[in-house]
Amino acid sequence: MHGNEAVSPWVARWAHLAVPGSAVLDVACGLGRHALYFSSRHHPVAAVDIAPTAIDSLATRLPADSALKVADIENGPWPFMADGAPQQFGAVVVTNYLWRALLPTLMASLAPGGVLIYETFAVGNETVGKPSRPDFLLRPGELLAACAGLDVVAYEQGFLSAPDRFVQRIAAVRPVGLADAHPGMHQNSEKSASIAPTRYPLNPL
Repeated sequence: MHGNEAVSPWVARWAHLAVPGSAVLDVACGLGRHALYFSSRHHPVAAVDIAPTAIDSLATRLPADSALKVADIENGPWPFMADGAPQQFGAVVVTNYLWRALLPTLMASLAPGGVLIYETFAVGNETVGKPSRPDFLLRPGELLAACAGLDVVAYEQGFLSAPDRFVQRIAAVRPVGLADAHPGMHQNSEKSASIAPTRYPLNPL
């Protein structure tokens, strides 16, 4: 089942961009490898998957106050709503999953300073295996376009081996004002530097 793999190196590399202690949402979580990873980093977590067995299994390994949902997010309502709008999180994590109609909801689910960490298959994967349908393969630059208005910290598009696959992945942050910046996003405190860019710490390879 999807989600039974090791933590994605891409997710681990950019996990530090999540505001410390903020809630993290694992979308199409499978067995919850990333929900478990962020929980170990002291984040409250939420997760959603269509498979009840996956959520039931995850519930036994996460704190009791974790927000775990069984839902068909492609055909049903978005399960994380607050006051008529998508609930916001300090990080939204998506791997090996694509449903284009959901992308605006994922963007709206980012709190100010929240990071989207997304990695999935891209065009070209049809030459090496599955998924091979265009519905499930990102077009060149598609994540960049979807993240317009966010601060893109990292973006990659290309080929990986073992197993062979074409991927596209991004780490992008919803901008915040100076007063809202968290300690990991160091801002110049001088008034004259109020338009200085946020210093998103990069995690070396």
